[in-house]
Amino acid sequence: MQPLFEHRLELAGYRTRALELEGEGPPLLLLHGWADSADTWRLLLDRLAREGRAALALDLPGFGAAGKLTGAPILEQLDAFVDAALEQTGQGTVVVGNSLGGCAALRAAERHDLGGVLAVAPAGLDMARWFVLVRRDPLVRTLLSSPLPVPNAITRRVVAGVYSRLVFHRPSEVDPLVARAFAGHLESRATAARVVRTARRLLPELDDCFEFDQIDCPVLLVWGRQDVLVFQSGAERVLDAVPGSRLEVIDDCGHCPQLERPDRLGDLLLDFSGSPASR
Repeated sequence: MQPLFEHRLELAGYRTRALELEGEGPPLLLLHGWADSADTWRLLLDRLAREGRAALALDLPGFGAAGKLTGAPILEQLDAFVDAALEQTGQGTVVVGNSLGGCAALRAAERHDLGGVLAVAPAGLDMARWFVLVRRDPLVRTLLSSPLPVPNAITRRVVAGVYSRLVFHRPSEVDPLVARAFAGHLESRATAARVVRTARRLLPELDDCFEFDQIDCPVLLVWGRQDVLVFQSGAERVLDAVPGSRLEVIDDCGHCPQLERPDRLGDLLLDFSGSPASR
């Protein structure tokens, strides 16, 4: 079983945190979603470690422990970051992304000769419902609008609760440590407010952000059947435009299969990217 290394590096001018496996097979680059971090991939990385696979999960700029975004267009900054990451992983990389990370993965396939893209409920394909639901949540609105100082412990509790309700189909069946880890990167009201402002900037950028005719690598779309944050109907745009692309739907699962159904997502990824044994 390969050990998981956590380290820091700089990509495209952004300091970031990496979770890395030094294994075999086509390298895997894992990109998380909005407001999340590389920690979202830990269960999947554990499966990949047991399979002896090489993988690199990163905190995207503006999230987790990575450096802050600048005032430039956000998707362009993520593109530059992913380009630099692909220089690290090398030829034949399979890019795996969830939500905003799925959007970044599909955009990377427009610019690079990738081994493939596995996009989990990628943002930018249909109405950005994820931000509407987050913004309308009464606890979030109260947290961000309160005229009084809010202790960090309360902020973390609110963030963890909202995250669990919106992301998972069955929150009670997911280890509470998962939500706490997510909230740990948004521990202050100021940080939470900054991330919400990032979403407001992202919404207009996500409108018509793809050039699918530039993609010529294998594409696998994965959706949780009970995902309430990103509409599954958006998959039709990719299936119609990218030859050979396909969709897998995971039953009894919400927006993050890597946390709610990691074994099923692991099976799909290993089958899609090829395991060392099969190679």
